[in-house]
Amino acid sequence: MKTLSKLVSTSSVSLLVITSPVLISGSHKKINEVSVASTPAISAANYTSLFSANTTKTNNSIKYAAAIATNKSTNNANYAASAAARKAFEIKMVIREATSIYDSMRLGRRGYHNLLKRGIVHKSNVLSICDFTQSSRHKRLYVIDVTHRKLIYNTFVAHGMNSGVEYATSFSNQPESFKSSLGFFLTNKSYVGRNGLSLKIIGLEKGYNDLAAKRNIVLHGADYIGNEYLANNGEMGRSLGCAAIPTQVNPKIIKSIKNGSALFMYYPAKKYLSSSSVING
Repeated sequence: MKTLSKLVSTSSVSLLVITSPVLISGSHKKINEVSVASTPAISAANYTSLFSANTTKTNNSIKYAAAIATNKSTNNANYAASAAARKAFEIKMVIREATSIYDSMRLGRRGYHNLLKRGIVHKSNVLSICDFTQSSRHKRLYVIDVTHRKLIYNTFVAHGMNSGVEYATSFSNQPESFKSSLGFFLTNKSYVGRNGLSLKIIGLEKGYNDLAAKRNIVLHGADYIGNEYLANNGEMGRSLGCAAIPTQVNPKIIKSIKNGSALFMYYPAKKYLSSSSVING
């Protein structure tokens, strides 16, 4: 048995056609040659034209790809610059926040020790500081275990509706002002009122917070402060002057600080800092 093959040529193309195996004998008919008449020949002119078209298409594709790559590179550079700017801003805010926390803690400790010397603080192992230099979007209430020097709780706290929107910048000791008050307070007994479990606080600084009881300023839980409220409303809610904290942590915090611990509402108001009878003791 042999395999037949035939080289078929056209004006521009040569094809090697391999036929199927056949027996060579006189009793078999001759195998028909494969016809290539139906395959049109490609002239040199047509080939040149086709090549030129393909080259143009290829060049356009290369230019398009280069443009995409350049645009992507530019976008990446812009994104990197933007990311770097955001990072720098975040670092700046962290430093600013750390500085404000340090100042509030420093002044808080000074006032706390002065109150200890006077025998006013009965629950000396706990100090609470509300840092009003921070946004209400931040957890700016710190409950500190003074004995073991560790943070017990860190949560959100609302300020008075007339003290500001995101930041508290205006403070008052006057009834119906609906503003927060500055200075040192002494925690008192807990009770259940219209805001649920609440904590009475006593203002210790004349002219700054000594009318707290008359104003019914207390610490209580509220559903208008916390992550969920912020996510749904775009900003934290505000109180009528009370220190309102998330209802989820309210019972635990009240239990930790009630009955005679110090609570410091801090803001770097020059007049207050220079005249505070507790800080300057």
